[in-house]
Amino acid sequence: MKPDIPATAPATHAPPSTATILLVDDEPVSRLSMAARLKRMGLRVLEASNGKDGLEILRRERPDLTILDWIIPEMDGPTVCEQVRLDPDILSSQIILMTSHDQPEQIAEGLARGADDFLSKSASKQEILARVQSGLRAASLLQSIERTRDQLREKQEQLEAELRSAAKYMQSLLPVAGEIAPGIQMSWTYRPSLALGGDLFHCTQWSDQSILFYMLDASGHGVAPALRAASLSTFLRPDNLRHYMTTCNPADMLAEANHQYPLTEDGSYFTIWVGCYDCRTRLLSYSTAGHGGALIQRRIGTVEWLTHAHLPLGFEPDSTYESVTIEIEPGDRVLLMSDGIYEAPAATGEIWGPQRLTAALETHRTSPLGTVLPSLMAEAERWHGAPIFPDDAALLGLEFRS
Repeated sequence: MKPDIPATAPATHAPPSTATILLVDDEPVSRLSMAARLKRMGLRVLEASNGKDGLEILRRERPDLTILDWIIPEMDGPTVCEQVRLDPDILSSQIILMTSHDQPEQIAEGLARGADDFLSKSASKQEILARVQSGLRAASLLQSIERTRDQLREKQEQLEAELRSAAKYMQSLLPVAGEIAPGIQMSWTYRPSLALGGDLFHCTQWSDQSILFYMLDASGHGVAPALRAASLSTFLRPDNLRHYMTTCNPADMLAEANHQYPLTEDGSYFTIWVGCYDCRTRLLSYSTAGHGGALIQRRIGTVEWLTHAHLPLGFEPDSTYESVTIEIEPGDRVLLMSDGIYEAPAATGEIWGPQRLTAALETHRTSPLGTVLPSLMAEAERWHGAPIFPDDAALLGLEFRS
């Protein structure tokens, strides 16, 4: 036989003593009585005798909970509720509408106009305690949500600041346009996406008689791919590459880069196109690892894509790469591009594509190199319908004069 268990009253949880209640009631006796009950519950109580003063106190003090009489001078209770919900600074305030006529129609009207709960003026002490505790719990939850929202906004602002800083650093690694060697003009244009990407390009002298230039793209977006791209760009500096090779050979450069930058644990990799131009022989040697954005526009107007199939860097540790050599004629132009420009999507999802890019290039064939690249970017932008592309869009051009 089980022993008798004495009945116990349901546990109640008193509201925190730091909570503040605003009580708005024009009847002094009723307000005094309610205020006394609330103070005995350990609450800080603010008082107002009309709706206008109550709204001003609410905006100034931001109480945790407002108990608002329906019929009060200056501005009745439901109107105060409406004003609160129109004010973004206090719209989350918890309001209990107090009335002596708790008819369903009146309750529906009060809720529709912004009240959170109702309290009868004849309510018992237990009901007042329960309603107040419920209102304070809701207020505490909303305050917690707002704090979390503010923290997320702050973190988002910090992240965006870091991304802007990283983007500036990435752009600081880009070359200075102009004549990079006698008879060789270089120009570029770059349109970063909203999400920091890993596109980088450069053009520099390997020696007095040779030029090294490349376009690389790190997979993914964000700070990590950008830093990996910056690291690879540093690796491709001539003063560093000379530790591994003595000649400007694109295939050897990619083989060493493939060894230095294996596939990461999360599957990150690089695509890259590298070219070396010998000013004496007018021969361009190039090699590519998964990067398809390179072409030569001949002086006569024909266009040849300078690509061949090969895996990106890092997929196979022992990969070897092929160098292709072509002859450059006076007036020829070589263009390198990231996939962000020719894969710019229209509103329908259709990409701009290499064929449209080639057609746009032909349209601007007689224009100076410094205006051709921005014109191509503008054509892609018109196709996309917005000035920012989903991915970084970069164009690097070299014009070989006589």
